[in-house]
Amino acid sequence: MQTAKRLNLAVITLRRSPTAGTFSRPHERLALGRQIVTLKGFSMTRSMEQNANVARFLPRMAVTSPDTVAVRAPKGHLKDGSICYRSCTFGELERASQAVGAALAARGITRGTRTLLLVRPGLDLIQICFALFKLGAIPIVIDPGMGLKSFLSCVRRSEPTAMVGIPVAILLSRVFRQAFASVSTRVCIGRTGAPALLGRSLEPVLSDPDELAAVLFTSGSTGAPKGVCYTHGMFDAQVRLIRDTYQIAPGEVDLPMLPIFALFNPALGMTTIVPEMNPSRPATVDPARIVRAIHQNQVTNSFGSPVLWTRIAAYCERNGHRLPSLRRVLLAGAPVPPDLLRRLQALTPNGEMHTPYGATECLPVSTISAREVLADTWGKTETGAGTCVGRPLGGVSAKIIESVDESISSWAQVNELSDGTIGEILVTGPSVTRTYDRLPEATARAKIIDPQGTVWHRMGDLGYRDAEGRLWFCGRMVERVETESGTLFTDQVEGIFNRHPQIVRSALIGLGQAPNQTAAVVVERAPGSSLTVADLRKIAASQPLTAGIETFFFHKKFPVDVRHNAKIHRLTLKRLFERS
Repeated sequence: MQTAKRLNLAVITLRRSPTAGTFSRPHERLALGRQIVTLKGFSMTRSMEQNANVARFLPRMAVTSPDTVAVRAPKGHLKDGSICYRSCTFGELERASQAVGAALAARGITRGTRTLLLVRPGLDLIQICFALFKLGAIPIVIDPGMGLKSFLSCVRRSEPTAMVGIPVAILLSRVFRQAFASVSTRVCIGRTGAPALLGRSLEPVLSDPDELAAVLFTSGSTGAPKGVCYTHGMFDAQVRLIRDTYQIAPGEVDLPMLPIFALFNPALGMTTIVPEMNPSRPATVDPARIVRAIHQNQVTNSFGSPVLWTRIAAYCERNGHRLPSLRRVLLAGAPVPPDLLRRLQALTPNGEMHTPYGATECLPVSTISAREVLADTWGKTETGAGTCVGRPLGGVSAKIIESVDESISSWAQVNELSDGTIGEILVTGPSVTRTYDRLPEATARAKIIDPQGTVWHRMGDLGYRDAEGRLWFCGRMVERVETESGTLFTDQVEGIFNRHPQIVRSALIGLGQAPNQTAAVVVERAPGSSLTVADLRKIAASQPLTAGIETFFFHKKFPVDVRHNAKIHRLTLKRLFERS
């Protein structure tokens, strides 16, 4: 049998306090193998204040609120169904991340080390991410739910030299050696949890705002997944935009149903409640567990896709639950049905719903509240106007430009359109990323540099700006349908059909080749629905925009993206019905 040394594989674990399921207090000793060490305190230095490293927020919280709970992770249930939690304060999280960082540094993971991170969401993920940021290492985060072939392709292209993962991930790297050929250091997360410690103080390295902080992969919902390069300055800008836009205050409690959002919480001073759900299959979530977590922890803030919140709303309505502790709910990942906002408003008497708009490459871009949607834009969406995604955030600028399928190599080629005209959405701002990882052609296709040297990102989305400066989303460029009589856009057409109570969702597809496609609408009916094609034709005839659509299909379960289980794979539906 090969030794761990020969495999260049470390298995490191953190021994936790046997009482209350919490981490050890500062005076308690933690063990790594046979070595017993005592963790010392720390102080926030002047260099920490001048540092752009996103990890600096954690020691700051550890100084100002050392005994405030940073993370609660579920560890079981009591007989009455209550969730048992393992809690970790900001002080404990800081000491643990220092220890993790020291252990990773001892394995050769240092500044600039590209480190593939394959760890389950929760406390371990938060500890390890902050440890890597402190070291100046570069976490590479890929959705494993995207499918094995795509996942291995992303690993191969990103060329990590180290990986930190659970045992099955380490085994995967051994089975598919070619994809993991660049990996020389493997750190396995032991059964007892997060990587652990060598017990020395570890302050965040001094990072420039333009220094690469992480590579986060897109979900690949309308194309091949791409690694997005995030700098420390961009993370810092995201924190400020989210905090200031939604007025998030320290001491709030967050239930993030997208794992990456938990990493912002130490910077925002929020307690993170780890949800009981499979992040690779969010649509399979048990809404009863989410509602119990909200009640039990008095959650004030939560982020999730429309699919998740549709399930939660239905459960609350069936069982007479309300969610009075919630101050805000952020819904994103796909256009949000106005009716879902109305239902959630009724369930959250002290809260407000918001639908931020953005992408992995630039988030957030704009936002709109449920109050504005229900009072103003809902009716327009149902008659074919598209989905209003609100006004750009402070510091973010947006333009509508003439859409072209090719790269735009010069600012002189940009043709800005007037209000009300549909074109491609172009954005810039402090959180807008500048490059894709090792994909120069994709970068050239998505980025444009203006005469002042500012990088603008092409969203790949079609929309327009109204007279009030709000952005309206009409659909993805690659999913538009070009017919002999004109171009149709998915979100405009689908809004007309989705208003019918027996339609769960619909999808516009184009059969054949552009510009001579046949427009068709695929419909997912509600359980027990008696809806017929004749009924769909009546809906189409009710609006001039859809009057020419005569081809309809029914489909039981739409293919959706892996990250939110909300974005419809319309191109997959197109291929399916072209073959039928």
